[in-house]
Amino acid sequence: MGQYTHMIDLLAEQKRFILAHLGVGDTAVDFTMGNGNDTLFLSETVGESGHVYAFDIQASALESTAAHLKAAGAPENYTLIHASHDRVREFVTGPIKAGMFNLGYLPGSGHKERTTMRVTTMPAVEAALDLLDSDGILLVAVYPGHEEGRLEGEMLDAYFRTLDRRKICVTRIEIINSPTSPFFFVCEKK
Repeated sequence: MGQYTHMIDLLAEQKRFILAHLGVGDTAVDFTMGNGNDTLFLSETVGESGHVYAFDIQASALESTAAHLKAAGAPENYTLIHASHDRVREFVTGPIKAGMFNLGYLPGSGHKERTTMRVTTMPAVEAALDLLDSDGILLVAVYPGHEEGRLEGEMLDAYFRTLDRRKICVTRIEIINSPTSPFFFVCEKK
């Protein structure tokens, strides 16, 4: 009998959920740009006629994302914004079909002390939900392996439990026997 090696690929699952809601011509927001991997995925998904807004407070994230998008040949359908994601309403006015948060710190930056924070994450998530169009989706990935990440996860879990399930359905996807592994919330607007 062979060794069982297949595990859920959380990143692939996130994309599968997004693709069930987001299509060509739609508007999406990457609330935590990082190195631009989600920005690229969203840009390619919405195509030339769609638009992606991406936020990060670190100039290095904008630089690496711009280079990543150019190298990948992404459509020129994105706006990279050097601002905290809780300021989304200053830049995005219309409804969005999808939003993505990857909480935590900038991968590969070496700055693990600089993470997303509850004080800005909560208003950003609330604004994102307000901006969601009907049949829109918000995906929030949480990294509980560090203290602020654990606290962000607890805060969001408590908040999402208060939402009216007749208006928005919130699902939590996690590996339950690995408490420090990333997990994510899927918020689907009806």
